[in-house]
Amino acid sequence: MSATADQYDVIRKPVVTEKSTMASESGAVVFEVAMDSTKPQIKEAVEGLFGVKVKAVNTTITKGKAKRFRGIIGRRKDVKKAYVTLEEGNTIDVTTGL
Repeated sequence: MSATADQYDVIRKPVVTEKSTMASESGAVVFEVAMDSTKPQIKEAVEGLFGVKVKAVNTTITKGKAKRFRGIIGRRKDVKKAYVTLEEGNTIDVTTGL
């Protein structure tokens, strides 16, 4: 039971943008993941949650922008994204949700 809870802690949510849709055409899926997660943890979580084989995991950290919130300058959170490339024949439908 705790293994799946840990897997849900690693993978926050799927990222559905124009760029991630382009990546899905080449067999990749994009997820927002925890900042302290590692590539092996992400691979294990995706394989455990979705029952697919993962070929590669690439990660990127997007720094939060400085934005105004009600006139006060604030800062958005940093976000870590994982581009998960799947083996041939494996697919994940991110529109159904976790």
